[in-house]
Amino acid sequence: MPTRLAEGIWMLDLGLFPPFSTNGYLIDDGTVTLVDPGLFWNRPTLGAELSEVGYEVGDVDRVFLTHYDVDHTAGLRALDGQFDGPVYIGAADLALVRRESHPKLLHHKGLFHRAARRLFPLPDHMDVRAVEDGDRIGQFTAYHTPGHNPGHTVFVHDSGAAFLGDLVWESDGRLTTPIWFDSYDMGEIAESVRRLVERTQPFEVAAMAHGTPLVSGGHAALAACSDRQ
Repeated sequence: MPTRLAEGIWMLDLGLFPPFSTNGYLIDDGTVTLVDPGLFWNRPTLGAELSEVGYEVGDVDRVFLTHYDVDHTAGLRALDGQFDGPVYIGAADLALVRRESHPKLLHHKGLFHRAARRLFPLPDHMDVRAVEDGDRIGQFTAYHTPGHNPGHTVFVHDSGAAFLGDLVWESDGRLTTPIWFDSYDMGEIAESVRRLVERTQPFEVAAMAHGTPLVSGGHAALAACSDRQ
């Protein structure tokens, strides 16, 4: 069920069951933003999660995708017929899914993405837009944080909430970087964590895709994660 993290910010419980569970997020700052709509089939459904906090799919104004992975992007199909706003994703991941760039065949995740983009493409009929580092979208700033994926992007809200995707996971109250098998370059992830700590003002809410979000001390926890790398 949804969890309120701060004023106008909710975590949505998407996916199926651990380890196939993913946190999505709803932010209402006058414009309703959905971050990472989950799998192609969520239990509970995306619509049910939104309803729990008083929203319908048609209330969503825009969608942010932190990166192209099936557990973050395939849930876009739940928006069909009720959503006509823009969908934002990091430029390098958009190029990957559109087959404008090609990951190495012999790379474990690159090979996976070559298959996934055929089976689970982003919907052609949606207004999908590339995001670059430093872009401002409403009250959010986009930060390019490669390593887990080439175009992985973190979205930080002016209120002090960072939507971290798979830059880090949470385990027993600590932030950790994702596992090697699920990522492109572990060294690049560590560098992305370090640079994000340096480039952002202190934020309280650390809202990652896997694990329990932190509602306070998020920036300090991310700095501690960086120090352990």
